[in-house]
Amino acid sequence: MREPTPDEQSFSPIHSQCFIDIACDELIPIREVPKRLPKKPCGKRIHISAVYRWMQKGVRGVKLDFVFIGGTRYTSVEALQRFVDRLSMNDRGIPRESTPRRRQMEIDTAAREAKRILDRRQRH
Repeated sequence: MREPTPDEQSFSPIHSQCFIDIACDELIPIREVPKRLPKKPCGKRIHISAVYRWMQKGVRGVKLDFVFIGGTRYTSVEALQRFVDRLSMNDRGIPRESTPRRRQMEIDTAAREAKRILDRRQRH
Protein backbone atom coordinates (compact mmCIF):
# COMPACT_ATOMS: atom_id res chain seq x y z
CA MET A 1 0.00 0.00 0.00
CA ARG A 2 1.39 3.44 -0.91
CA GLU A 3 2.06 6.16 1.64
CA PRO A 4 -0.25 9.20 1.41
CA THR A 5 1.26 12.39 0.06
CA PRO A 6 1.70 15.33 2.46
CA ASP A 7 -1.37 17.00 0.91
CA GLU A 8 -3.46 13.89 1.44
CA GLN A 9 -2.25 13.62 5.03
CA SER A 10 -3.05 17.24 5.78
CA PHE A 11 -6.62 16.87 4.49
CA SER A 12 -7.22 13.62 6.35
CA PRO A 13 -10.11 14.02 8.81
CA ILE A 14 -8.09 11.83 11.17
CA HIS A 15 -5.15 14.27 11.33
CA SER A 16 -6.64 16.14 14.28
CA GLN A 17 -9.63 16.05 16.53
CA CYS A 18 -12.75 17.10 14.71
CA PHE A 19 -15.54 18.68 16.69
CA ILE A 20 -18.20 18.66 13.99
CA ASP A 21 -21.35 16.69 14.85
CA ILE A 22 -23.07 15.99 11.53
CA ALA A 23 -26.34 15.22 13.34
CA CYS A 24 -26.54 18.62 15.06
CA ASP A 25 -24.27 21.11 13.31
CA GLU A 26 -25.31 23.08 10.23
CA LEU A 27 -22.97 21.68 7.57
CA ILE A 28 -21.82 23.88 4.72
CA PRO A 29 -19.65 22.91 1.75
CA ILE A 30 -16.22 24.54 1.88
CA ARG A 31 -16.95 26.43 -1.35
CA GLU A 32 -19.78 28.25 0.52
CA VAL A 33 -17.60 29.53 3.38
CA PRO A 34 -16.48 32.78 1.68
CA LYS A 35 -20.14 33.71 1.10
CA ARG A 36 -20.86 33.23 4.83
CA LEU A 37 -18.12 35.63 5.93
CA PRO A 38 -18.18 39.43 5.84
CA LYS A 39 -16.32 41.11 3.01
CA LYS A 40 -12.85 42.49 3.66
CA PRO A 41 -12.48 46.28 4.07
CA CYS A 42 -11.53 46.55 0.39
CA GLY A 43 -14.95 45.07 -0.52
CA LYS A 44 -13.68 41.69 -1.70
CA ARG A 45 -14.61 38.29 -0.29
CA ILE A 46 -12.14 35.92 1.34
CA HIS A 47 -10.66 33.71 -1.40
CA ILE A 48 -11.46 29.99 -1.31
CA SER A 49 -7.74 29.21 -1.14
CA ALA A 50 -7.61 30.97 2.24
CA VAL A 51 -10.27 28.59 3.56
CA TYR A 52 -8.25 25.58 2.38
CA ARG A 53 -5.16 27.03 4.12
CA TRP A 54 -7.18 27.44 7.33
CA MET A 55 -8.03 23.72 7.17
CA GLN A 56 -4.59 22.52 6.13
CA LYS A 57 -2.08 24.79 7.88
CA GLY A 58 -4.24 26.85 10.19
CA VAL A 59 -3.66 30.39 11.42
CA ARG A 60 -1.43 30.93 14.48
CA GLY A 61 -1.85 27.24 15.35
CA VAL A 62 -5.63 27.19 14.97
CA LYS A 63 -7.18 25.02 12.24
CA LEU A 64 -10.68 25.06 10.81
CA ASP A 65 -12.46 21.76 11.53
CA PHE A 66 -13.98 19.90 8.59
CA VAL A 67 -15.41 16.55 7.59
CA PHE A 68 -15.11 14.69 4.30
CA ILE A 69 -18.40 13.20 3.07
CA GLY A 70 -18.87 11.58 -0.31
CA GLY A 71 -16.00 13.37 -2.00
CA THR A 72 -16.91 16.81 -0.63
CA ARG A 73 -15.34 18.67 2.28
CA TYR A 74 -17.75 20.32 4.70
CA THR A 75 -17.34 22.52 7.70
CA SER A 76 -20.11 23.83 9.90
CA VAL A 77 -21.34 27.22 10.97
CA GLU A 78 -20.44 26.19 14.52
CA ALA A 79 -16.89 25.12 13.53
CA LEU A 80 -16.42 28.41 11.71
CA GLN A 81 -17.53 30.27 14.84
CA ARG A 82 -15.12 28.27 17.02
CA PHE A 83 -12.30 29.01 14.56
CA VAL A 84 -12.99 32.75 14.71
CA ASP A 85 -13.41 32.66 18.50
CA ARG A 86 -10.07 30.87 19.00
CA LEU A 87 -8.33 33.39 16.74
CA SER A 88 -9.93 36.19 18.73
CA MET A 89 -8.28 35.02 21.97
CA ASN A 90 -5.11 36.68 23.13
CA ASP A 91 -1.97 34.73 24.09
CA ARG A 92 -3.32 33.99 27.57
CA GLY A 93 -6.60 32.55 26.27
CA ILE A 94 -8.62 35.59 27.29
CA PRO A 95 -11.16 36.84 24.76
CA ARG A 96 -10.21 40.12 23.18
CA GLU A 97 -12.31 43.10 24.04
CA SER A 98 -15.74 42.80 22.49
CA THR A 99 -16.88 45.40 20.01
CA PRO A 100 -20.31 47.01 20.53
CA ARG A 101 -21.66 45.14 17.50
CA ARG A 102 -20.30 41.80 18.78
CA ARG A 103 -21.71 42.50 22.26
CA GLN A 104 -25.14 43.27 20.79
CA MET A 105 -25.04 40.00 18.81
CA GLU A 106 -24.22 38.12 22.04
CA ILE A 107 -27.13 39.82 23.84
CA ASP A 108 -29.53 39.00 20.97
CA THR A 109 -28.40 35.37 20.92
CA ALA A 110 -28.85 35.03 24.68
CA ALA A 111 -32.31 36.61 24.49
CA ARG A 112 -33.40 34.20 21.73
CA GLU A 113 -32.09 31.24 23.73
CA ALA A 114 -33.88 32.40 26.90
CA LYS A 115 -37.13 32.88 24.96
CA ARG A 116 -36.80 29.41 23.42
CA ILE A 117 -36.29 27.82 26.87
CA LEU A 118 -39.19 29.74 28.42
CA ASP A 119 -41.52 28.88 25.53
CA ARG A 120 -40.62 25.20 25.84
CA ARG A 121 -41.31 25.25 29.61
CA GLN A 122 -44.71 26.90 29.10
CA ARG A 123 -45.77 24.16 26.68
CA HIS A 124 -45.06 21.42 29.25
